Amino acid sequence: MIWFVIAVFAVAGMIKGTIGLGLPAVAMGLLTMVISPFQAATLLIVPSMVTNFWQLFAEGRVLQLIRRFWPLLLGIIAGSIWSIFPTLGHGQFKSEALLGSMLALYGLYGLCAKSLPNFAAHEKWLSPIIGYLGGALTVATGVVVIPVVPYLQGLQLKRDDLVQALGLAFTTSTICLAVFLQQNPVDNLPLDYQMSLIALFPALIGMWAGKKIRYRIPEQKFRKVFFAGLIALGSYMALHQFGWI
Repeated sequence: MIWFVIAVFAVAGMIKGTIGLGLPAVAMGLLTMVISPFQAATLLIVPSMVTNFWQLFAEGRVLQLIRRFWPLLLGIIAGSIWSIFPTLGHGQFKSEALLGSMLALYGLYGLCAKSLPNFAAHEKWLSPIIGYLGGALTVATGVVVIPVVPYLQGLQLKRDDLVQALGLAFTTSTICLAVFLQQNPVDNLPLDYQMSLIALFPALIGMWAGKKIRYRIPEQKFRKVFFAGLIALGSYMALHQFGWI
């Protein structure tokens, strides 16, 4: 099991190092093929927290971003507390199908969204709604992707501000997920933070390798392969959960 975890986080870290995103999505998608989403989310906590902090504090202007995006952050917190979706390890509807659907949607978005509408004019009322949905889906699937990532990209932020804004949203979501997992344990599924700490090292090595790869292959081609892979993985997870394959 430990070697499988190391391999998954090395691959997920490499993808994040190459294109700047994808670690939680890839790790959750692959891990839930072997273990439960609750266990997989536990393994994500330390690698996600460290890499998100790195992304958030790589540049300055953190306080400015917090002042601008506090409605989004409050929405994420509210969604993680009062989720409208079945949460990880609880409820009749298992999380694998919802996670698979999210990954497939994320892949479709990545392949098809060449020009997003500008959401800046609607930011005041959209931010808390998007944040709530993002937080609710975080405690339901273990990852925050849809709709937070497309929304922030649709605000037409400068590249550095976008990277930090994503890091801010990811960091908040990861903290909320850690609190949720701690307060809502599932019987016979202990929180394995020791394994999560072990997973941090292959993730960091993978990120380092990904940065080296970035300069050797066209990034756009790699992105297309990555998003197509997410569609295939997410579709398989959802269809398998419903017993259709």
